[in-house]
Amino acid sequence: MLNILVTGSTGQLGSEIKELSKDYSYNFFFTDRKILDITNKDDIKNFVESKNINIIINCAAYTAVDKAESDIENVDLVNRKAVKKLAKISKELNIKLIHISTDYVFDGKNFRPYCEEYQTNPKGVYSKSKLDGENEMIKINPKNSVIIRTSWLYSFYGNNFVKTMLRLGRERESLGVIFDQVGTPTYAAHLAKLILDILPQIKNDKVEIYNYSNEGVLSWYDFAKEIMKMAKLNCKINPIETFQYPTPAIRPHFSLLNKAKIKNTFNIEIPYWKDGLDDCLKRLGERK
Repeated sequence: MLNILVTGSTGQLGSEIKELSKDYSYNFFFTDRKILDITNKDDIKNFVESKNINIIINCAAYTAVDKAESDIENVDLVNRKAVKKLAKISKELNIKLIHISTDYVFDGKNFRPYCEEYQTNPKGVYSKSKLDGENEMIKINPKNSVIIRTSWLYSFYGNNFVKTMLRLGRERESLGVIFDQVGTPTYAAHLAKLILDILPQIKNDKVEIYNYSNEGVLSWYDFAKEIMKMAKLNCKINPIETFQYPTPAIRPHFSLLNKAKIKNTFNIEIPYWKDGLDDCLKRLGERK
């Protein structure tokens, strides 16, 4: 029986993995910062040795993108230094490490979907810290380990765009949503299943990077329109440009991920984005 440590287990992805865990014949250990301090190497090592951990799925991250601009030290602590410690221990103890990263490592100035090997160019504190974490892991190079970059994550759990739109859709008659940022949402339940399904097949000498989001292409405006349509809310969604909704952190205008590598390597099909939204709204009791 494989023993799997899931860090950041109270977040969106960690919670979805926990929900699915009963369907898999693994022994799971779900932790958050109260149970395990991943910024402390001794804490990590003691935990993984005492529980005989074989696989670490690192869902922990500092994800408050705008707050990150003024909280540089803490962002670096979680998104770079903690990943470095996890990678070192994984290498020392021959543990498989699955680390979650982001489309924000790209600057969004491309004109076609980003492949894993395309040039990165992060544009903010959060984005840079996530790339720094990737680079620490690649440098240490724990065997049989992967980085999965994803985008626009939402879930039944936690705070996310879908829940915000549902709340505002009930409160307001109209809403302006950005139309000039294009990518694809990722339903965390689909990503969680993908991770658990591919675990036995991950065998590589060098850290591999894979892209994963749902299939399809859309803007935040399109996403909001479909949320209102599926939930039968009468809130009118108006398209606005990025400059009309200024934020401390710069978001990429185009962050569509090419997913050919993960599909070909693990022989998987990726669900369409509307199917993920449909399932999430049903679980939330909002699908009308």
